[in-house]
Amino acid sequence: MPQIKIRGIDREKILPISTELINELKDIIGCPENYFTIEHIPSVFIKNGLIDNGYPFVEVAWFDRGQQIQDKVAQCITTFIHNIGYNDVDIFFTVFKENNYYENGKHF
Repeated sequence: MPQIKIRGIDREKILPISTELINELKDIIGCPENYFTIEHIPSVFIKNGLIDNGYPFVEVAWFDRGQQIQDKVAQCITTFIHNIGYNDVDIFFTVFKENNYYENGKHF
């Protein structure tokens, strides 16, 4: 945890940046590499009755780490997405409450 969920971006473009992205994020957030997951979510965008190329969306699901860390994470992800050829990207954060997140039947 954090969980990074990506849609609207080709899977083949995510694979080469995945290691370096996590390395930078772990330094910003201050948690071990094995806490992270990256998930590519295949999706079909539809606009005006036609299949559309869509738009990059990245969701970061995590425990709250404060606005300053969140801003740094958003900027880091934005830079990586720009560097693989996407001019725009939306990033949004889903914050889990510790008592609502269970691992093996026990909440944090």
